[in-house]
Amino acid sequence: QVQLVESGGGLVQAGGSLSLSCVARGRTVSEYAMGWFRQTPGKERDFVAGISWNSATYHGESVQGRFTISRDNAKNTVYLQMNSLQAEDTAVYYCAAKKWYYSVRTAEYEYWGQGTQVTVSS
Repeated sequence: QVQLVESGGGLVQAGGSLSLSCVARGRTVSEYAMGWFRQTPGKERDFVAGISWNSATYHGESVQGRFTISRDNAKNTVYLQMNSLQAEDTAVYYCAAKKWYYSVRTAEYEYWGQGTQVTVSS
């Protein structure tokens, strides 16, 4: 069993930056891919960025060049550095884990965190 705990969300002005963290507990995640997703009320949970067990990354089109996913296996932690934030980035951000390779599909992830709110004021 893997428990994921996100932190780092908050309120920021447009153009600002935030850094999210997701700590995994209960098992080492070196064999897991990690993903960041986000969701706004009434909408589906959307893929933001993913990082495979071998640190290969992929960022969704809407965040490319602004967000960066990374991982530190020694700390069992995955990060999402968010720069040039826009009002459209306002959402609850979730991290998720699945074996080996990232996916853009929520259904493929085995474990989920509880989410952290990011609010960008314009």
